[in-house]
Amino acid sequence: MNLSILIPLLNEEESLNELYNWIIKVMHSHNYSYEIIFLDDGSTDNSWTIIEGFANENPHVKGVRFMKNFGKSQALHAGFAKAQGDVIITMDADLQDSPEEIPGLYDMIVNGKYDLVSGWKKKRYDSVVAKNLPSKLFNWAARKTSGVELNDFNCGLKAYKNIVVKNIEVSGEMHRYIPVLAKNAGFGKIGEKIVQHQARKYGETKFGMERFINGFLDLITIWFLSRFGKRPMHLFGAMGSLMFIIGFMLAGYIGISKLYHMYNDMRYSLVTNNPWFYIALTTMVLGTQLFLAGFLGEIILRTKNNEERYKVSTEVNFL
Repeated sequence: MNLSILIPLLNEEESLNELYNWIIKVMHSHNYSYEIIFLDDGSTDNSWTIIEGFANENPHVKGVRFMKNFGKSQALHAGFAKAQGDVIITMDADLQDSPEEIPGLYDMIVNGKYDLVSGWKKKRYDSVVAKNLPSKLFNWAARKTSGVELNDFNCGLKAYKNIVVKNIEVSGEMHRYIPVLAKNAGFGKIGEKIVQHQARKYGETKFGMERFINGFLDLITIWFLSRFGKRPMHLFGAMGSLMFIIGFMLAGYIGISKLYHMYNDMRYSLVTNNPWFYIALTTMVLGTQLFLAGFLGEIILRTKNNEERYKVSTEVNFL
């Protein structure tokens, strides 16, 4: 199978028919073998009824419906697990991603030998203040932190080799950083393609300004996980040991200094009257806590179970 097209959605009943017909037109004009997987993230409108209609008339259309809204990352995780195509394309359901871009993305994966190709909406039709400027700042920070040179991390239109999606773990709200996850998993050939961005035709965006705050927090998380996720003791243990040694040496100096003054009949004060004693004590306590945090992190990594992060209500056209 050439293509798996994954479409996560939430309450997009108005755009689904137009999107479906547009994708089918592109598939037929290029003679692709394909599957379209709609990932309904707990829609409360008629989205799922429409998807079932597509599936009844076209066996290449499949659907996964969550019991409630679990988030775009969880929807993509479910879709990646189901996808069978040699190339996986992800796109949003709001018609802002053009299906006409699919052949170009497919060609870059198959003939350009890229592991992953991310769309770049160079010319956008969103609000400059509410979306464009925060997005530019967000993408700059993501480039500097991750080392992945992409201009638009948040573009939903991306293409992947099948092996890539089967070897990355998308959780939380990490869908923005799939290229970073791919790089950390060993897939280094990541490309970018300028794609057409269309103004939203129906409904309202499901994402507000809070997505940028969450995005920066996720960026910090993924930076930490990429470096110390498998070895928390290397960070916390090292910091804790260093702080404990500094505190211990400081306390030792205070104690030896008092003994020296006592032995030479010099004036001395109680150790507890010396502010450095409390600094040393605090440093040793913090060092011990950091060491224990690293130790507990190692234990959790070795004993954790992979629990389901979402609940599927219904599936259609999956064997």
